[in-house]
Amino acid sequence: MHITSSRLFLFLILFFSHQQSIFAETKVIGYLPSYKGLVNNIDKINLSKITHLNIAFLNPTKNNDLVNEEYVACMTTQLGKPLALTELQTTVKKAHQANVKILASLGGAAIPKCGGNWDTLLQKDNRNQLVSNFVKFVDDFNLDGLDIDLEGKLLTSIDKAGNYVPFIKELSIALKARDKLLTAATGSYIGGMIPEASLPYFDFVNIMSYDAIGPSWGHAGGEHSTVTAAQEQIALWKKKGLVKNKLVLGLPFYGYGFGKYAANYAYKDILSEFGEVKAMTDTVGKVCAACDYITFNGINTIKTKTNLAIEQGAGVMVWELTHDAVGKSSLLNTIDAVIQSHRQMNNVTSTE
Repeated sequence: MHITSSRLFLFLILFFSHQQSIFAETKVIGYLPSYKGLVNNIDKINLSKITHLNIAFLNPTKNNDLVNEEYVACMTTQLGKPLALTELQTTVKKAHQANVKILASLGGAAIPKCGGNWDTLLQKDNRNQLVSNFVKFVDDFNLDGLDIDLEGKLLTSIDKAGNYVPFIKELSIALKARDKLLTAATGSYIGGMIPEASLPYFDFVNIMSYDAIGPSWGHAGGEHSTVTAAQEQIALWKKKGLVKNKLVLGLPFYGYGFGKYAANYAYKDILSEFGEVKAMTDTVGKVCAACDYITFNGINTIKTKTNLAIEQGAGVMVWELTHDAVGKSSLLNTIDAVIQSHRQMNNVTSTE
């Protein structure tokens, strides 16, 4: 087939524009727990380096309420106090001023005492009202969507009762009618994975590729979030039908300690206690079943995983933003540097 020079030129423009758009749209989703405080942390986060901010966690009460007078009914801030509506509104405004989409993340690994029974609330007779309440919450507070983070036994229970996929379908239809997002976070272990039938209804899915071991689960002697595990879990979800532009790889900004060490560490606290040199490693101490050690992800592993996420998926997700260090050791800066490097390489290629 003969292709004229003008058509070839047009094809090349369209091709490289598409390639550039891939990197322009690389997702960097950061979670910010409300219980750490929203307003006191939002100004500490370099919002220019993320695309989406997920506020964690929102739960309905047993009466299906989301708002109670001047507070979010079941979303706590520091010291366990209810989150003021004004604090949520301020956070949304600041995210939007930085061109960052902001979502409320529903559920969480442990449902708080103020939360209702999701099993009951998602039953057929209650589901429509719950969906309506969530959509109203999105509308009232100018959110860009919702993130579903129902996990473990609760997720399994809801799914076995046949209520997970219908809930996601109804919520997706209602949100898409408003041009809003619906996303999910999922584990990659049996009993912790969202059902395959729900995948088409999500705009993207955050794979929680971490927590293989921890202070009270798994078998000590390994690392909790390896590159190999990330590769295996990406392959698993692609096999399940999760397409590249919906697949987001989760990265931990924290670590776990064993033996003489504390159980939980923010990444910034590891560097503060053991020195900046640890930013280039993934462990403190020797890793073995009977050893004293800390397992986390340092700069080199975050670089490798970010490259993997760009090549195999749509970007990365971070749990959670307040755990990061500042300056040259920042993991968020590391992620951004990898993305910018890919953009520059693509731009060079497009001009050759």
